[in-house]
Amino acid sequence: MTGSSAGSAPRPPSERALPGKAVPIEAAPVEGSDGTVLLAVADGVARVTLNRPDKRNAMDARVVAGLRSALEATASSKDVRVVLLRGAGPDFCSGADLAALEALADAGAEASLEDARQMGDLFVAMRRHPRPIVAAVTGRALAGGCGLATACDMILASEDARFGFPEVHLGFVPAMVMTMLRRKVVEGRAFELVTLGERIDAAEACRVGLVNRVFAPEDFEAGVEEVVGSLAARPASAIHLTKRLLYGLDGVAFEDGIGRGAEVNTVARLTEACRAGVRAFLDRSPSRS
Repeated sequence: MTGSSAGSAPRPPSERALPGKAVPIEAAPVEGSDGTVLLAVADGVARVTLNRPDKRNAMDARVVAGLRSALEATASSKDVRVVLLRGAGPDFCSGADLAALEALADAGAEASLEDARQMGDLFVAMRRHPRPIVAAVTGRALAGGCGLATACDMILASEDARFGFPEVHLGFVPAMVMTMLRRKVVEGRAFELVTLGERIDAAEACRVGLVNRVFAPEDFEAGVEEVVGSLAARPASAIHLTKRLLYGLDGVAFEDGIGRGAEVNTVARLTEACRAGVRAFLDRSPSRS
């Protein structure tokens, strides 16, 4: 299937003006994505937009390749402090492009395995990315689209957003997303979500721990900008060390976790950001006035 070009698609969120805010720089197609992924960087925020609104931003090989390229570019950029991921049009992402999946099935098991590994590599790259990755979800985030959001460090949702893993209805298994899902929600709830395949609203997704914050539709854009702006304002070294340590504690024994914490504590104390922060705090302290 042919995705929409950057020129023919609706104006992506990265180009929309917010009340009281300047319009960010125009988004450009990411290399290797054929216009299905757009990237704009401004004010420390890398805005990555899934750009197949006519297909509800369904993911195919081009989208996955574009996301990988965007992650690689933003990971090495000193201008980026946070990555914001969202979809063009009313929906975040409807999951995998089913036509592409059918074609892969006809090509045999090896082709399907390679495709699945490409998606898995994307999820690993998201977890290892040095900057926080925030999903801004409106409309539907279903199947692999819900998995993509789950792979982000935070999910911000509009009240009208819907989440779910409906693969079971097609005789399919949301295998690539379970590793992230069981880390976000308790095991029993994860089992319910992937076996019943029901959709849940943003409030329920927040209640079970899948979503971090929910905003009324009229407050969504401002709420998203406030959160990503706050993250961008935090010392990048502290955010990087925090993310790396938090995820690096998976499967680590308690004693080893404490040991790793001590090591990161030492590294953090020696960063210029920490030393400047401590000096600024002490300068404001009444006991030093």
